[in-house]
Amino acid sequence: MSDLVLLERAGAVATITLNRPEGMNALTVEAKLALLDAVRAVRDDVGVRALVLTGSGRAFCVGQDLREHAALLEAGSDAPLATVRDHYNPLVTMLAELPIPTIAAINGTAAGAGLGIACALDFRIGAAGARYTTAFAGIGLTADSGLSWSLPRLVGAGRAQALLLLAEPFTTEQALEMGLLNAVVAPEAVLAAASELAVRLAAGPTAAYACIKESVRFSAGAPLIEALAKEDELQTRAGDTADHRAAVQSFLAKQPPVFSGR
Repeated sequence: MSDLVLLERAGAVATITLNRPEGMNALTVEAKLALLDAVRAVRDDVGVRALVLTGSGRAFCVGQDLREHAALLEAGSDAPLATVRDHYNPLVTMLAELPIPTIAAINGTAAGAGLGIACALDFRIGAAGARYTTAFAGIGLTADSGLSWSLPRLVGAGRAQALLLLAEPFTTEQALEMGLLNAVVAPEAVLAAASELAVRLAAGPTAAYACIKESVRFSAGAPLIEALAKEDELQTRAGDTADHRAAVQSFLAKQPPVFSGR
């Protein structure tokens, strides 16, 4: 795996770190491929029960590396726009469909596809004083990296459209107020806070978490009757787990449950 993206595992928690601090973790083709490899490795590791994604240095991720993008445009390559199909779409799909809880430790600036990647995760913990922007309209582009889908669901359709059309920077505190972030902490505490939450979630009923995530994802595009049928299907699946049976017995015995993820 490229050193542009680092993958570490501590117990049941995996941490992916975007590692181009000198470029504010802007995404080159090499970095996007490395990130895809890292997420795929997490997906395929049955021992991982929670994921933290963060950046090194003073930025989480400022999105597409525009120097590489400009050079490819100048060369007449179709790669700059094919990156949506080839890299961002599979990356966001894989992140959103991970059955384990996922947390963005947003240590600094998140812009464009960097913001889209953060919004594809289940939780977002932001550093006080960081800045955010959708960025795309500022360079004559429309949304990618799933922002047209995730942003309205997090902050509402009207606010999401304004953020995308105006592409103006907004603060961590504004992001918290509008529901984009789950928590704000001091910059030096972001990774620790995200890791603490990941450890807590990794010890939880991860089989049930997978069903919850699938249910919410399905209901986003389904009428009520189909959402109810999906709930029935997933509740049957969750109810058949060892975790559910053990947790019921623990409740009756007035003991804390211990979850195995099965």
